[in-house]
Formats: sequence, C-alpha cells, structure tokens
Amino acid sequence: MSGLEMMKLVAVSALAMGLAGPAAAQLARNSDAPVDITADSLEVVNAQCLSIWSGSAEALQDRTRLRADVLKTFNQKGAAKTDGQSAPCGALERIEAIGNVFYVTPQQRVRGNNAVYDVTSERIVITGDVVAVSGQNVIRGDRLTVNVSSGNAQMESGAKGPGKARPRAVIYPSQQAAAQPAARR
Repeated sequence: MSGLEMMKLVAVSALAMGLAGPAAAQLARNSDAPVDITADSLEVVNAQCLSIWSGSAEALQDRTRLRADVLKTFNQKGAAKTDGQSAPCGALERIEAIGNVFYVTPQQRVRGNNAVYDVTSERIVITGDVVAVSGQNVIRGDRLTVNVSSGNAQMESGAKGPGKARPRAVIYPSQQAAAQPAARR
C-alpha cells in the first residue's frame, strides 16, 4: 500500500471514528460511552463530511441502540485550507436513520419509518407510523420527539378531531397499584 493510499485510509477511518470524539453523540441518556456503528457497507464522502452506513445499520451507545436500513452521519465541516486541500471534518452534527427505524433504550422501544438525531439539541425526532412501547404501555402517532438528555417526549399527529388518527395510548395500571387494596367507601 502506498503512502497516499495509507493516508486516504486513515482519513476515511478518522471520519468514521469521529463519532467517539469529545463531542460525540449522546444516544444513551447521560452517557459518555463511545458510539459504535456497524452495517453491511460504509461509504464515506469526505468533501461533504458524510458517512453512509447501509444494510442493517446500527449505532450502539451504552445500552441504547438506533437501527435502520441506512444510517447517515454528518460531521461538521472544517475551515477551508488555503493550499487547496480539503479541510478535515470535525465533530458529529447529526445522524439520519432511513427505513425500518428502531430506537431502543432499557426502558422503551420505538419504531418508525425515519429519524433524525441532532447532536447539539440532544433530540431525536422519529416520524412515520411511530409506535412507542414501554412495558405493556403503547403509544402511537405520526411524530415522536425525544430529548435524550432529559427523557422528555412529545407525540404528535397531523390529524385533528374525533375519528381521526390522532396520538393514541393504551396504558396499563402498574402491578404495584393493582396490588393495593381498594379504598373503602
């Protein structure tokens, strides 16, 4: 392998490995663990600071997982160099998940058609026939926004009014509440 080929390989690896840097994504709540991404294939477009992970793509951090048919990672573009060489790519900005998206944490499982994780806002937005499950509880809607650091979430739907496909939840009483005796009247 020539020196130039080795440098290109190092550049590709650096872009792909940029996810584990200090400004790494926080898919897992309050975690400094590295993000481990795997897929059937990887394409890197250095000029766009873009990595395309295709085929059963999966990003794992701590015990949190983001799976999709395709994961695209976008890194910050570095300052342009005066010598005409391309600028190095910086920290991760966002991850786009396309097709058969699953966002799984120890407490919940969410399925949707697409998702965008924005590193700066620490927010993941899952769209398209979204189903969120926590224990036996199930919530459905068109768009789920989750603040990864706080755990706060909002389910939305474009439909308004009775008889429409509005956000819907089926919530089961907790086992502990069921075990308490009923209040006497």
